[in-house]
Amino acid sequence: MAKNKNQFKKLTPEQFPTLLKEINDPPDELYLEGTLPNENENKFLAVVGSRKYSRYGKEACEELIRGLAGYPIVIVSGLALGIDAIAHQSALNNKLLTMAIPGSGLDRKVLHPFSNHRLADEIVEAGGCLLSELEPECPAGVHTFPRRNRIMAGLSHAILIIEAGERSGTLITARLAMEYNRDVLVVPGSIFSPGSRGANNLIRQGAMPVNKSEDILQALGFDTEEAEADKQGRLWSDLSPIEQKIVEFLLSDSFPRDELIELAELSVTDANIILSTMEIKGIIKEAMGEIRLM
Repeated sequence: MAKNKNQFKKLTPEQFPTLLKEINDPPDELYLEGTLPNENENKFLAVVGSRKYSRYGKEACEELIRGLAGYPIVIVSGLALGIDAIAHQSALNNKLLTMAIPGSGLDRKVLHPFSNHRLADEIVEAGGCLLSELEPECPAGVHTFPRRNRIMAGLSHAILIIEAGERSGTLITARLAMEYNRDVLVVPGSIFSPGSRGANNLIRQGAMPVNKSEDILQALGFDTEEAEADKQGRLWSDLSPIEQKIVEFLLSDSFPRDELIELAELSVTDANIILSTMEIKGIIKEAMGEIRLM
């Protein structure tokens, strides 16, 4: 979809997020499409990784971001193919705001990559934004990607690395994050996977290994017990009567799907829609053949 130039707002340095203004080489200006998330109400987590991701990397990214649902966390990434796109889509699926920092201008004639144009539109439509220091019609180039990496690292409170080879561009973002005194979090990978060697080396150098979403929440400064209670209060405040009924069943125990459907007196079709919606909201989770509260 073509974008009118007037849809891109130019930000001057005094309008930048505070963290980005603090780095030693901030942009001279930024172009914004959408709504810049409130930095006083949210924590910003950059999620970056390999374009040539494995199934493990994809599942790890989706699972970790799912566990952040309901918290005031903005997912920042680069709109690239691979882990970047998975991170953005996972944020959208879990009702988290997300920011894309592409290596090109924001005009759809040049926005890189072309295959993620629809994703870019969905990010803006969901209340997030696209951000670039390049003129709207400036195409991507080899030099533009390392430059945009400093913006991702600079405006984020922490950076999560999911799969990176020994010569991965993801390591540039990790190095910049360390220079900017940001927390670097890493999903450990297989010792047999070349695509995890760079990530595993970061752990050896002192980066924090991440095994579950709670590790990320703690790194971002959340009191997980207090935050979880607040999260549940917000998630459960707008439950429909049937959703409330399902929650009441699950308060005592987990149930196989068929048994829960029977208890709730639902048709299979209605149950599939309701349970899928509740899982997307982060209220329930289905694992090992049983449904439980998150």
